[in-house]
Amino acid sequence: MDNRPFYFYTYNAICQYDVFMFQTPTLREQKKAHNRELLLEATASVIATDGITGASITRIIEQAGLSRGMVHLHFVNKEALLVAVARHMREQYFHHINEFLTTTSPQPQYQLEAIINAELSEQILNRRSINIWYAFRGQCHQENAYMQYADTRDAAMKDKVYRAFVQLLNRPESRQEGKQDICSDATYGLLALLEGMWSDYFLHSDAFNRQTAKRIIFRQLSGLFPNHFDLTGAM
Repeated sequence: MDNRPFYFYTYNAICQYDVFMFQTPTLREQKKAHNRELLLEATASVIATDGITGASITRIIEQAGLSRGMVHLHFVNKEALLVAVARHMREQYFHHINEFLTTTSPQPQYQLEAIINAELSEQILNRRSINIWYAFRGQCHQENAYMQYADTRDAAMKDKVYRAFVQLLNRPESRQEGKQDICSDATYGLLALLEGMWSDYFLHSDAFNRQTAKRIIFRQLSGLFPNHFDLTGAM
């Protein structure tokens, strides 16, 4: 016969209920996060094919396979959804950039080479992503909220590139005068070249050659930094 007092069972029941209540929101939050990701990716895909103006809620929920109510559960309006997609695209962009950076040498010339390789890689520069980027950039003057995520002069990327050039010129073998001006000019020059390659891909993706694009960029860098770059990359 079980002589344990009734409050033992009551306590047990409360503990099990607490565990259940602790686990259930976690599963719910996972489902919510999954649906939010579906909406972001579906909206991005619609923008890639139909542009910003063609990204209706009807098209988005058809693409996502979700209800209209699911959109309103996650976003106060369509504009908030579009801003979230722009932010999502920027996060994916830097995720790929950092993957390249963390798998190469920490020396500045190799970090710069990694940035160039990442910018011209299939992971970042592809038809879907370039259509989305240029769709947002085309609307930046009408919607300022897009600018911080789709700006061609992204402050975080500019800082990464500038710091690498500063490190490069602070090495003992570098003897250039006016290092600050050189680093600033080199930063804007490299970002402008990369932006030009993106534009060329956007307009002529069938004829675009990634290796040719890299060679052109490294040719410019080798002129400024002959001790650190040649036509094939960093050295």
